[in-house]
Amino acid sequence: MEQLKGACILGQSGGPTAVINASAYGVIKAALDADCITAVYGAEHGIKGVLNDRLFDMGREDPKELELLRNTPSSELGSCRYKLAEPEVDDTDYRKIHEIFKKYNVRYFFYNGGNDSMDTCDKISRYMDKVGYECRVIGVPKTIDNDLFGTDHCPGFGSAAKYIATSTAEVYKDAHVYDTGMVTIIEIMGRHAGWLAAASSLASLSGCGPDLIYLPETNFVMDRFLEDVERVYKEKGNCLVAVSEGAHYENGLFVSEVQKSATDGFGHMQLGGLSVLLADVVKKNTGVKKVRDIELSLLQRCAAHMASKTDIDEAVLAGKAAVEAAVAGETGKMVAFERETVNDKYACRTKLVPLTSVANLEKKIPMDWITMEGNGVNQKYIEYALPLIQGEPERTTKYSLPRFAKLKKILAE
Repeated sequence: MEQLKGACILGQSGGPTAVINASAYGVIKAALDADCITAVYGAEHGIKGVLNDRLFDMGREDPKELELLRNTPSSELGSCRYKLAEPEVDDTDYRKIHEIFKKYNVRYFFYNGGNDSMDTCDKISRYMDKVGYECRVIGVPKTIDNDLFGTDHCPGFGSAAKYIATSTAEVYKDAHVYDTGMVTIIEIMGRHAGWLAAASSLASLSGCGPDLIYLPETNFVMDRFLEDVERVYKEKGNCLVAVSEGAHYENGLFVSEVQKSATDGFGHMQLGGLSVLLADVVKKNTGVKKVRDIELSLLQRCAAHMASKTDIDEAVLAGKAAVEAAVAGETGKMVAFERETVNDKYACRTKLVPLTSVANLEKKIPMDWITMEGNGVNQKYIEYALPLIQGEPERTTKYSLPRFAKLKKILAE
């Protein structure tokens, strides 16, 4: 196949993670090393940067600063939550994107994000094909929620799971200090899939796990929840609960929905306040005098100090694999992970899945990994998640604090 020569654009989209910049590094490094890629641009705030002609020339960055992206949290190029219309309904944005691609001779487009980002990727890929503009589009997976369809797991999940498990164990130790009993409720991210809340179960490996875990995969029943809490509290004198923010009733209504009404750019309900609500319910309906609520919030996705080396390495691998696939002629695909066992040890390799099979679909925890009572997970989840949190990455520090990447972000001309 004749090599396609031209520039590439990388964009980051959706909620940040501790390792999304590691994927960016994988893309940037591989693209800068590819002979057929003439320039490497980073889009400011995802697809909005393309639409606004705000592209950073990554070739003018210090290679040492780029390498620091491996351990830099958040989205260094800037993220967005911007939903493209269906091109058949309104092609205004697509015509602008096409115009920018032609201006910079962009022939490779990499978009790093989750479900909605893969939808953006898919739409751009289909539009460029429709108008006959040759541009290879590859999605790079990212989400702490671990709910992307078609991949065994997602970059970002392992580090978030490690932070959640560690924080749960630390909260457990703190909650058992006094001779006065207490119920502690930890609210964990996860709108429709409970991979993150389930990660609290890993703390059980050190004897500091939650007593009860509630996930969006099962319907939440308030009376049953109160019965569970009272039972555990009477047995142990304490009760530690982990609950997904997306806990919902049988009718689909989020338990926390009465607390929040705002939505993001994709129309998703902005959840939060569930732990406060449940703590109040426990106080009013049980004899427990001391009830504490804890919302881990943004710490779950930005805690690079608790990142998994496995997660970082795989995030870089995903970015590198995206470039290699595009250079080899692939388009309209997302990089995905496939789990293997090599010499009785966990291993991971990449594969490609069609964007059309990923966009707007969600992967949930298998029901046979959840306890019959719907208030915990079993050993199958532990065996799945444990390899993903392994390893302590080497980090550059200054004054004993993390030294993050400092990019110049020079605009392309």
